[in-house]
Amino acid sequence: MPLFLLSETIMILSAWATLAVLGVYFWTWANAARARARYDVPAPSMDGPEGFLRSQRVQMNTLEQLPLVLVPLWLCALYLGDPWAAAGGMLWCASRVLYALGYYRDPAKREAGFVLGMLACAALIGGTVLGLVLR
Repeated sequence: MPLFLLSETIMILSAWATLAVLGVYFWTWANAARARARYDVPAPSMDGPEGFLRSQRVQMNTLEQLPLVLVPLWLCALYLGDPWAAAGGMLWCASRVLYALGYYRDPAKREAGFVLGMLACAALIGGTVLGLVLR
């Protein structure tokens, strides 16, 4: 069914998950902005104390991940179903918070959040493929 024919209520969970994904990104952006002010790192410099570098790297890595989560989230919603896509999106959000909190403390502690986030993206891609095959 073409997207323009779908009822807006059919994909409401995926819309909320998308807003949550963007909320996580804005949270990391705000943390990087606070670190820039706290450590007195003037724009456009990307170099500074380790606390600034950690915050900046979390924000940039999260930005890099957005296409990998948002595209398959909506494809999964279209071809497998809204609840599955929203669940994958919310799992990604939780994983990115875990990633960020670990990275802020010690970059070596980011792995669990990173792996979980990649698994969430893989599940969304796999869900899209499954939905396409079933059609």
